[in-house]
Amino acid sequence: MFTHVIVKKPCRAMIDGITTADLGKPDYQLAMKQHGDYIQALEQCGVQVTVLEADEAYPDSCFVEDTAVLTRKFALITNPGAPSRKGEIASMIPVIERFYPKEAIEYIQAPGTLEGGDIMMVGDHFYIGISARTNREGAQQFIRALEKYGMSGEMVPLHTILHLKTGLSYIENNNLLISGEFLDNPTFSQFHHLKVAAGEEYGANCIWVNGKVLVPAGYPQTQKAIEALGYEVLVVDTSEYRKIDGGLSCLSLRF
Repeated sequence: MFTHVIVKKPCRAMIDGITTADLGKPDYQLAMKQHGDYIQALEQCGVQVTVLEADEAYPDSCFVEDTAVLTRKFALITNPGAPSRKGEIASMIPVIERFYPKEAIEYIQAPGTLEGGDIMMVGDHFYIGISARTNREGAQQFIRALEKYGMSGEMVPLHTILHLKTGLSYIENNNLLISGEFLDNPTFSQFHHLKVAAGEEYGANCIWVNGKVLVPAGYPQTQKAIEALGYEVLVVDTSEYRKIDGGLSCLSLRF
């Protein structure tokens, strides 16, 4: 169960965020409304939401998930693989220190890189995507930190997507939303698969929070598949964040 969530308001500079999409620039006012709706949905899950102010120096800084990995035993401060995002961690460290003692905060050191979007938590085991943003050195550092606290991790090479959780979401109870390159990956054979329909791949990025599942708006087959398993679904529109390669999980740190 989660008790806390950290989010950060989008800055006006988000319209110039990193993107591989061809969907146009985000509408900032709509993005702000969607962010407010996202916070309300999280609050419905019974968590306390810490809302950080926007930082105009970093267009992608609303995607706080990439700056840290928060486990039940320790926090990890990442080293983002995108050069324009490396400065984001400095302002996150004092925030994380509100919730974790300094001796329980670990750090990814260069040349290691790691972004939270490449980390999928399944209990005390963590899957780590090896991507354009997270390298093997960063993953190895994270695994050593996990083992220090009696936890474990394993690497999953990526081939076509940005982050691991772009195509996977663990929604507890052994249920895994899965799409694209992961469909035939034996690494995930032990899970009950909810295969995301063609054309709804963006819907693979959902988040489980205390028994409820937040699902992006506009992916009805994905929503129905999750509801069919008995989950209460909260639909949140993230259209403006999709334009800069962001999804539901990217916008928060949940712990």
